[in-house]
Amino acid sequence: MRTESPDGAGHDLRHHGDAEVRDDGSALVDLAVNVRADTPPVWLREVIAGSLDGLAAYPDGRAARAAVAARHGLPVERVLLTAGAAEAFVLLARALKVRRPVVVHPQFTEPEAALRDAGHTVDRVLLREEDGFRLDPAAVPEAADLVVIGNPTNPTSVLHPAEVIASLARPGRLLVVDEAFMDAVPREREALADRVDVRGLVVLRSLTKTWGLAGLRIGYVLAAPEIIEGLERAQPLWPVSTPALAAAQACVGPRAVAEAAHAAHRVAADRAHLLTGLARFAPSGLRVVEPAEGPFVLIRLPHAATVRGRLRDLGYAVRRGDTFPGLDEEWLRLAVRDRGTVDGFLRALERAVAG
Repeated sequence: MRTESPDGAGHDLRHHGDAEVRDDGSALVDLAVNVRADTPPVWLREVIAGSLDGLAAYPDGRAARAAVAARHGLPVERVLLTAGAAEAFVLLARALKVRRPVVVHPQFTEPEAALRDAGHTVDRVLLREEDGFRLDPAAVPEAADLVVIGNPTNPTSVLHPAEVIASLARPGRLLVVDEAFMDAVPREREALADRVDVRGLVVLRSLTKTWGLAGLRIGYVLAAPEIIEGLERAQPLWPVSTPALAAAQACVGPRAVAEAAHAAHRVAADRAHLLTGLARFAPSGLRVVEPAEGPFVLIRLPHAATVRGRLRDLGYAVRRGDTFPGLDEEWLRLAVRDRGTVDGFLRALERAVAG
């Protein structure tokens, strides 16, 4: 594990999985984007459609905010609704007065991009493959007054123990934990979202991944009231649309939480099937970061860039890994899909590796 203060060169921090399936990639089987397939469900579409009758009125987020608070057993003063987790990263970068932000990589690159756009110099703590991309809290500089880490981490699929992350808390430090994929983890093991005892804790959640709402943009921040107030002042008026508010309220209700829990177990079973299939490529040099706990897996493969191109020719899109700090062009991220899709992908991968 090492710390560096790069200028961002060498990694396209704005590249995300959707770039793999735009334009000429739109017809490909998508293993590049981490949005759960077959979503949003019919009942959620009906909720969103029903909200359209209220579009003439300005959005009122009070009910949705209260629903999110109830879902986590928190007072509403600790909740801020946002236009997806991406907006939350921008708010954090612009509203918080920090001097030495640190981002733990490899992870989702938008937090660092937002910090840089806001004029911050960002230090990186790079987790190492030989350590299983697991966090050593001692690697984070004591002087850091903002630390950002994902859990489970995109793209490594590593689930860090909650207490290891909580040990990063310090007086005068904000600890930002991106839990965008936590509801895809059975029983949400290692979640910090409900905690109020960790000093400076800021938890980000997204409702776009599990529920297929990337085009609607809805997420939320959980933090101490004074932090929420500062972020809210940086928001424009009515930042979350009425359909997104309706979706938020529905997606944190008891029915939806139970459905998400069931989906998490199904994702775990489908991921196990994918990992079993990938194991047969070990003689070709393919290595998987394990244990994988998210709805995606990270693999290292010789000539991965070439294999990725061959997979596209065979009808499959996967996520390149070299845009993540700490990874290079030998890395690929694969979204977990149903068994039929995975079986087809594995057949294509066999052809692509054989070349």
